[in-house]
Amino acid sequence: MGVGLAAAADPSTAARYEALIRISNSIRARKEPRDLFDILVDELGKVIRFDAVAQFDESANKVHWHLGPACRHLEGHHSDVESGETLASFVYRTQEIVLLGSTDGEVRFPAFTRRMRENCLESLCAFPLTTAHRRLGGLILASTHRNAYSPEEVRFCSLVADQIALALDDSINFQASRQAQERLELLLDLTNRVISNLELRDVLREVSAQIRRVMQCEGAGVILPSREDGKLRLYALDFPDAPPHLEEGYEPPREKDHVAARVFRSGEPVILSREEIPDDIRATNLHSCVHLPMTGRNGMVGVLTLGTSREEAFSQDDLPFLTQIARQVAIAIENARTFTEVADEKNKLALEKLYLEDELRSELKFEQIVGKSEALRRVLEQIETVAPTDSTVLVYGETGSGKELIARAVHNLSARKSGAFVKLNCAAIPTGLLESELFGHEKGAFTGAISQRIGRFELANRGTMFLDEIGEVPLELQPKLLRVLQEREFERLGSTRTLRSDARLIAATNRDLEALVREQKFRSDLYYRLNVFPVRVPALRERPEDIPLLVRHFVQQFSRQLSKTIDAIPAETMNALVRYPWPGNIRELQNVIERAVILTTGPVLTVRSEDLHPVEPPPASPPAPAANGVPAAPASNIRHALEEAERQQIRAALEKSNWIVAGPEGAAARLGLKRSTLQSRMQKLGIRISRTGA
Repeated sequence: MGVGLAAAADPSTAARYEALIRISNSIRARKEPRDLFDILVDELGKVIRFDAVAQFDESANKVHWHLGPACRHLEGHHSDVESGETLASFVYRTQEIVLLGSTDGEVRFPAFTRRMRENCLESLCAFPLTTAHRRLGGLILASTHRNAYSPEEVRFCSLVADQIALALDDSINFQASRQAQERLELLLDLTNRVISNLELRDVLREVSAQIRRVMQCEGAGVILPSREDGKLRLYALDFPDAPPHLEEGYEPPREKDHVAARVFRSGEPVILSREEIPDDIRATNLHSCVHLPMTGRNGMVGVLTLGTSREEAFSQDDLPFLTQIARQVAIAIENARTFTEVADEKNKLALEKLYLEDELRSELKFEQIVGKSEALRRVLEQIETVAPTDSTVLVYGETGSGKELIARAVHNLSARKSGAFVKLNCAAIPTGLLESELFGHEKGAFTGAISQRIGRFELANRGTMFLDEIGEVPLELQPKLLRVLQEREFERLGSTRTLRSDARLIAATNRDLEALVREQKFRSDLYYRLNVFPVRVPALRERPEDIPLLVRHFVQQFSRQLSKTIDAIPAETMNALVRYPWPGNIRELQNVIERAVILTTGPVLTVRSEDLHPVEPPPASPPAPAANGVPAAPASNIRHALEEAERQQIRAALEKSNWIVAGPEGAAARLGLKRSTLQSRMQKLGIRISRTGA
């Protein structure tokens, strides 16, 4: 900014006072302090001869110089802080006008006079800037000529200084009023956000951005202690120019005297200058920082950090307001955490309700483990042995053999029976979603994650987690599953927060895990961790003596569900069912009986030959002997046996009805069949109507 010099050597008094009026009107129209001296130099230079103007800023203890072309030794505008009492501080302290016609022999202000000589300045006059309410600093006019200022010019400049003081006072009041309004709006906005937004990370990011704008900061961050290990971490950050290492999740150095740890521990705010800023933040080009303790209703919550490139940007006068902000943020954090905990518990209870309802439905299917064979008895003894422990159980056997029922029995006989029994079929979930199902995910963790989800392991805490078809877990997910088994720790997808789960694991598979390990399709360490207590469930063909019990159990169950009365099972039908190899095990038997009950129209169970599909048993399992020691018959023999059993039932009904098919006393009515249906079955089985027999 150039300094204007007076064009006229002796301007009139009227011109000077006209200039005073213009200066007064102009500076009162401006509200920014930095604009006042631009106007002062332009207007005052027209009526007063000077080559430099200086302002003493009392609040910053600085002298701001505006130098003219004659001061060619120093370029442009600069600020100095002088040691000891300076001319500016003397004028401020004594409130006296100082007039120096020459720097010769001046010993009171050596540093100042030396600065004047360096800039070819010979004389000056200094005025205090004071109003009735406060002292604001000082104004200095200097010239390269000796004795440049007459008493009349000094009186005129004194009036100008009074106008400048009033304008500065108005500007300070205006700035304070605007700042107070912005801060009040910020507090109100924070209060509204605390009430309306309960997503912790979202509210903290919005709050940080608002604080950064109002406080004119380059960066704002919230440091919170981890719930798992208590370490302080940067939880939310609004800092557009932050270096790569400074991001959400950043962990400050662990030294106990680190400023963030000290503030969190002591509960006292700390203002830092450039030299005091820790090394891990100094690379951010911040010149001022303030760390504020966030104290909530239940004690210390965390630390609020603000930073700016302005030097000495924060003062003790700012701390009361900043402390209010920190308290509001602490309340927001507590509310958000409470909301999250309540929402998590609500989701967990809702999921537990679904699982309990599913268990109730399952219990209707399997009220108890049915059977009394030696093979089944050995399995039950193993269950009674391992159930009271918390050891991992691996249940293996053919598909449909009742592995889930065995797992539920282990849970019901354990000390965890009051907890949830959470099950997951690993083969039924797409690979990309299996990790989310097991461990949960945060909102926005991946495309489609529109809300937070609680994983099965988190839901099974203090209960039992049953993973069916464990051999289908992909290799990339197996290390995380191994960590849950060993460390009882996991993280949700999209989260850095470590969660713990006290869930007992029961796994089931119908595959040969040892073979998968040899083929490098299953981790050996995970296999050994799962194979703590293996339980093999025998196939149904290995315990044929249990088949009659299971048949009667399923007949009663489905008859009750379908409101039917079936109280007889032909011996031929039962023998055929016992001899059948049941490659689908109990599940296949259950389905066959359900279909038979649906199709049976009388009190006698009818199992049709086409309901049994001749499927050879797996080659790895040799045919099991029947109860009487006779090997199981081929499927073709079983079909023939069922046809023969049906033929005998129809012939017996025909004989009792004197070979009359239709009518109320006919064979169709006795069998509970339609006449056309009975005739069709007779034709297929080769039964002819004869008064003397078939």
